[in-house]
Amino acid sequence: MPPPEGERHSHDYRLDIRVTRARLDERDMVVDLDVLNDALRGVTDRLHEADLDEIVGRETTKDAVTVEVFSQWLHAVLTGAVGPVAGATLHVRVWEDPRMYGGYEGPLGD
Repeated sequence: MPPPEGERHSHDYRLDIRVTRARLDERDMVVDLDVLNDALRGVTDRLHEADLDEIVGRETTKDAVTVEVFSQWLHAVLTGAVGPVAGATLHVRVWEDPRMYGGYEGPLGD
């Protein structure tokens, strides 16, 4: 991409993670928030001060890590950590600044 986006630069991303489903589980929960928070903390610890191209880019085999690619990668990582939740949808938004974000949503496992 042409400068400035094509040049290495940093961002302070804000993550917006939601899980929705039509019915509560047997514990009257959508998802176990402790499990989701632990998974999210693990991801953010791994990425803190890291180069997204070296982690997300390598794992997705993408040349450019856009907020959409980042969102889809986060979805996959969180789904793997939380495990399948029947009928649940995981919504991920990555905010690049206060006005702009990209997102991805899909089933939380099977």
